[in-house]
Amino acid sequence: MEPFSIPLETIYLYGLIISGVLTVLFVLFADVFHFQGAGDGGLHFLNPILLFAFVTILSATGYLLERLSSLHYLVIMGIAAATAFIIVSLLNIFVLIPLSSAEESLVYKETDLKGRVGTVITAIPADGYGEVLIDSISGRIAKPATSFDHMLIENGASVLVVDSKNGVLQVSVYNEFESFI
Repeated sequence: MEPFSIPLETIYLYGLIISGVLTVLFVLFADVFHFQGAGDGGLHFLNPILLFAFVTILSATGYLLERLSSLHYLVIMGIAAATAFIIVSLLNIFVLIPLSSAEESLVYKETDLKGRVGTVITAIPADGYGEVLIDSISGRIAKPATSFDHMLIENGASVLVVDSKNGVLQVSVYNEFESFI
């Protein structure tokens, strides 16, 4: 069959090339577009990666079957769609869902640092910048910091994160025993 006077294998090939390029571009630039993923309460099957993968696998299977078999075009489309559905389902269940769960556990937000206690690793002048090291479950976080009270804070001092603005922590000297008085 030749819809629009173009052979089906050519349509499958164009679909494969276009969806393959879109998949690669999406993987590279997904963070820029902030698409809703499976863990964000969105619909799992509408994840753009799954849709691109489905079209890519459907096109590749359809192209190969058109070139290598003499089956009817509707049978080829059915086999290609079933193959794509199975592979994309396995990709989602065994790769994407576990990756989205693992990624969430290592990410922190600036607001999550409020109330945490850290150690000054570069002295913080009264009206300048220093650096604070905060221990975390996933490792250590070193962030630039300023003094909330506009006082000099020496190296090795324990500090409490009061606020965070534009990636810079505002800290105050922390004394564990004074907080109970």
